[in-house]
Amino acid sequence: MSDTSLIQDNTVRAAENSARASDYFALLKPRVMSLVVFTGLVGMAVAPGSLHPVLAFTALLCIAVGAGASGAINMWYDADIDQIMERTKDRPVPSGRVTANEALAVGTTLSVASVVMMGLVINLVAAVLLAITIGFYVFIYTMWLKRRTPQNIVIGGAAGAFPPMIGWAAITGDVSIESIVLFAIIFMWTPPHFWALSLWRDIDYAKAGVPMLPVVAGREATRRQVVFYSILLFPIAVMPYFLGYAGVFYGAGSAILGGLFLYGAVKVWLKKDEKSAKQLFAFSLLYLFLIFAMLLGETIVKGLL
Repeated sequence: MSDTSLIQDNTVRAAENSARASDYFALLKPRVMSLVVFTGLVGMAVAPGSLHPVLAFTALLCIAVGAGASGAINMWYDADIDQIMERTKDRPVPSGRVTANEALAVGTTLSVASVVMMGLVINLVAAVLLAITIGFYVFIYTMWLKRRTPQNIVIGGAAGAFPPMIGWAAITGDVSIESIVLFAIIFMWTPPHFWALSLWRDIDYAKAGVPMLPVVAGREATRRQVVFYSILLFPIAVMPYFLGYAGVFYGAGSAILGGLFLYGAVKVWLKKDEKSAKQLFAFSLLYLFLIFAMLLGETIVKGLL
């Protein structure tokens, strides 16, 4: 083989290996993971006490790996419906770039590794919460609720709400009302966030046989539920201020954001168009980021003063 052919062959192999690595990384649902890591970080930051930076990084890594592991197992189990839906058909498993067995092996291995590492290096409470999070997402949401009830997002949303509690427990070794409120913010945010998405993706869910609320109860009922949960979210998001672990900046900011969220929800209800649903979905992502960013920002400023 000539030197030129050898170089070309090595280049092709490197490209294939790079694509293979990116497919495995995609199994972990990196966009979801980034939000999970951020809320977990905020839970650690606002918790009373401190942790060595190396241990804090380890705790965040365990949260990230646990979230990614859940995503991989979800892709293994949902490969059949992911193949049908436009939004998910290009994922690694339905597209054939990664086999279902590989996805299951990756998810299972990383699940066990993340929980064991959290327990050995951080503390047992954080490890138990991480195990509950993974188990809830895999067994309760993915395998039980998702294909059986339109309340799948309401109950299953608990899985995505645990990370700030895990972060808090990593620092304190316990669960308190403050961390439960952080959990409740994400828990109440999840239904209007996903139902706003499902209002313009309902045909996709119907094709796959997933009983999302618009498919089962209709769009009008879904719009009313979006408003209902947005109303519930408003006072819960302000509670960190009244409980004393967030300041005036957060209190005012969360009230303004909550008002904008509720305005968007009412707009979805009244206008009944796809554009309003898309706008609320996009704003809901910004909303959650800003709520937790304000908590983190206040904590940083407080530490510098």
